[in-house]
Amino acid sequence: MAERSVTHATFVVERTYDAPPARVFAAWADPAAKARWFAGPEEWEAAGHELDFRVGGREVSRGGPQGGPVHTYDARYHDIVPDERIVSTYELHMDGTRISVSLATVEFKPAGAGTRLIYTEQGAFLDGHDSPARREQGTGELLDALGAELRRGPAHS
Repeated sequence: MAERSVTHATFVVERTYDAPPARVFAAWADPAAKARWFAGPEEWEAAGHELDFRVGGREVSRGGPQGGPVHTYDARYHDIVPDERIVSTYELHMDGTRISVSLATVEFKPAGAGTRLIYTEQGAFLDGHDSPARREQGTGELLDALGAELRRGPAHS
């Protein structure tokens, strides 16, 4: 049997966007908009995205590099305050292996005419399959993709 381990970590990633909080929030809430930016690295192939954005709702996103492994993000929404806050828990799987379980909080703060987004993740990273540093880097890349999505236009399908 493989040795089991868990690494606990908290990290915070902040971004400022030239869009009001309602528009940044909409990019998280609108299924078509979120599917465009919440897709992993550019070279990854998307393998499906489902979003039921409500308290108690679920989000599932799958994708990965060509030939695998497939990464599956499986989230549940626990608190949603429009234009202000989103709190969710999620599991991340690589193929059939659970690699982490996390609590994520996204805060949307007015910053002049724009938005300061504060993303806080508290995670349990399992059995050495992922690390807090890699997850923080990946989260930063996703938030940069969100910025690119916001520059493209309104978050409505």
